[in-house]
Amino acid sequence: MRVGLAGTGKMGSVIALRLHSLGHQVTVWNRSADKAQALLDAGLQWADSPRALAAGSDLILSLLTNEQALDDVYLGADGLWSGSVTNKVFIDMSTVNPAKPVVMGERALAVQAAYLECPVGGSVGPAKEGKLIAFVGGDEAILPRVRPLLDQLCKRVEYVGPLGSGATMKLAVNLPLMVYWQTLGEALSLIEPLGLDPQRVVDIFSESSGGPNMLKVRGSMIVQALAGTPSEMVTVNLATMRKDVRTMVDQATLQGRQVPLTAITLANLDQAAASGLDDADCTQFPMWWLKTKP
Repeated sequence: MRVGLAGTGKMGSVIALRLHSLGHQVTVWNRSADKAQALLDAGLQWADSPRALAAGSDLILSLLTNEQALDDVYLGADGLWSGSVTNKVFIDMSTVNPAKPVVMGERALAVQAAYLECPVGGSVGPAKEGKLIAFVGGDEAILPRVRPLLDQLCKRVEYVGPLGSGATMKLAVNLPLMVYWQTLGEALSLIEPLGLDPQRVVDIFSESSGGPNMLKVRGSMIVQALAGTPSEMVTVNLATMRKDVRTMVDQATLQGRQVPLTAITLANLDQAAASGLDDADCTQFPMWWLKTKP
């Protein structure tokens, strides 16, 4: 299949490489061309614009930063929908406010494009192995056309409702994880006086009721951070966490719900960012708490 992918950040790049390895003809586009160079070196194709990407692809995926990026890439003068896209399928995998896919769906109808939202659960590791979890929203009749490809990327493909439902589900799934980073920092503050070996601490947490799957995935990076030698690798930075947690709080407010723990987590993430950690890996957040909140 001719697959186009707009947005070659960490997740976009991994997904593009996986599809390429599975025999798809993959063409990519990114605002910053240098961020796609590794993909071109691996044999993927380059499109000079979003419009060219759509013209040369049968199915187009997008993994973009925020709502404004969606407007720019889809609706701009040389955007994905600036040319003829009748019956082409577009799947947006970005994490955005649930209201945005609804608006995008209306614009898709105007240009006769098939459009689904499909934010995913999982990070770079699961993406490499095709073990993401997809939360699909939109016209369910479109799903069979793209299900074989999504099955190559995801261990589960869940249709959760009309446009906006996928984004809502993604926020809900990520919320406990975001709050866990806060609670992990608080938990570590209790045992800091014990002076235990960092590896031992992470092992104990991982094997107990205090250890979600995240500790197994990022445990080694947490150990390094606790030992004072943090990894230079960035899986998810604080800027992304703050964006997503702010969207969670906003969506809860819109629905008349209170999320006090999430709001506290956001306030602390903002403080950590103000101290210079916006580009740091998520594993640095509980370390920041240990240092600054005695």
